[in-house]
Order: sequence, then structure tokens, then C-alpha cells
Amino acid sequence: MDNRQDVRQEVREFLTTRRARITPDQVGLPTTSSRRVPGLRRSEVASLAGLSVEYYARLERGQIAGASAGVLDALARALQLDETERAHLLDLARAADGIPTSGRPRRRTANKAASRLNLRWALEAITDGVAFVRDPHQNMLATNALGRAFYSPVIGDGGRMPNLARFQFLDPASRDFYPDWDLFAEMCVGIMRTEAGRDPHDRGLQDLVGELSTQSETFRRLWADHNVRTHGAGTKRFHHPVVGELTLAYEELAITAEPGLVLMVYTAEPGSPSAERLRLLASWAAPADLSPNNPSTHT
Repeated sequence: MDNRQDVRQEVREFLTTRRARITPDQVGLPTTSSRRVPGLRRSEVASLAGLSVEYYARLERGQIAGASAGVLDALARALQLDETERAHLLDLARAADGIPTSGRPRRRTANKAASRLNLRWALEAITDGVAFVRDPHQNMLATNALGRAFYSPVIGDGGRMPNLARFQFLDPASRDFYPDWDLFAEMCVGIMRTEAGRDPHDRGLQDLVGELSTQSETFRRLWADHNVRTHGAGTKRFHHPVVGELTLAYEELAITAEPGLVLMVYTAEPGSPSAERLRLLASWAAPADLSPNNPSTHT
């Protein structure tokens, strides 16, 4: 399958799944017993978007190249797309038009970018929260001292930075580390779907998706749902083998100097039990992590 076919298939499956999830009553249409599927018909989406049925059918077949901004906006409104889904549709349209990376600057090699000394200094300067750098493939590239302790169940004894998607779907330990495993799984796949829309020709991401689809039925099912999301901000629960349950707020920050990389920071509410457990975790990790013989503090 060539690149154009890849994009057409992505568009076709995304629009089909969005149409299938909207019930007639959500858009003020009568529900009749003659319906064979719960979602809207193509003709109904076309009418809501102000498009001809023939043109909408072409779009849903993946022939989105050349569609105007007005058409895409009308389609997003008709399908009740949220902000992330709308951006995903625009990314797919740009890819169909031959602009697969949405006009973003070319990415530097991720590992080299994450090894910049001043970026690592910035990470280590964050002492009361968990901080790490992640790339679009869900690879953890670098982390601060507390992050190394926090993610010890993920990093393991060897110290190699993990791929968070592989840990989520292929490592049984993830179900202990993530009490809300199902929610984490949906978030992980939604973020990967968003990245795939930004650059449908990203071979590394395609290979990762293929690997996870082969080895995890859950990933395969969630990937087929075509749900997209951005991380942004929120709260997550974790269960750490040393200090127990932690409820942490997270913020995702774009690293402007390194397009495609993000800085994730997890913090606890001041004075909360989770804040005290983070301090205990930092104390537990300090003797080993701050040793002058620990190479991770000197790279």
C-alpha cells in the first residue's frame, strides 16, 4: 500500500467511525425501526454538512485531497468533532494534499535532542515532581532523579529508557502500576492516533503500531476505534511498589527547541498524602541516585 492509499484508508476509517457513533436523536432526527445501524446515514451527514451525498461519499472513501477549509469545517460540525478530532481531520487533509507533517519544522534525532546538557539540567532542576521527556513514538528519552525512582517499575534494573506504549500493552507489570489501566490504555492509543494523523508516513510509528497490533488484542481493538486525544493536563493514579498509591496532576509542555518532543511533569497537591509519598520516594532514591558513581547523574 503506497502513502496515498495509507492516507485514504485513515480518512475512510476515521469518518466512518465518527459517523457511526452519532445517533439520530443527537442531531434532532427521528429514530425509525428501519435503521440497520445506530449511527447516521451518509445522506444525513451530507445534509447536516450542506454537501451533496455524492461528494460526501467521495470524502468518506478517503478522497479528501483538495477539500476546502469550509468543507472540512462543515464536516467537523456535522460529525460533532471535538477540538482534537477536528485537528486530526485537518492533519489528514494536509497529508492527502502532500503536507504530511502539517508544516512543522523537521525534527532532530530525538535521542540527540534529549541529550542536550541544558535540557538535562532543566530536568534535574525539577526536584519536587516527576519530569521526563517523551517523543511522538512514546519513547521516554530522559528523566529527572525523582522520575527515575518513580518509573523504576518501568525502567527496570538495567536503566534503559522504556517505550511507554510497549510497557502499557505488553508488560503485565503495567496493570499493577496503573490502577486505571483501561483508561491509560485508551489515552495512550488516542495520543498515538493523533501523532499518526500529524504524519501518516512516520515509518517508526507505523512499525510500533504493527508490533502492538500483533501482540495485543486490546491495542488492536482500541486502534480500530480511531479515537484521538491530546494529553494536555489532568490527574492520574499510580501504584508504586515502594510508596503505594499516588494521585498526581500532570502537565504536558511542548519543547519549542525540539519539535515533536514534550516535557511531562507530574506533581502532587501540596500537603496531600501523595505529596508526602513523593517525598518518601525521593528520600528512598537519593542515596543511589545521587552517588558520584551513578553515571545517570553525569551524562
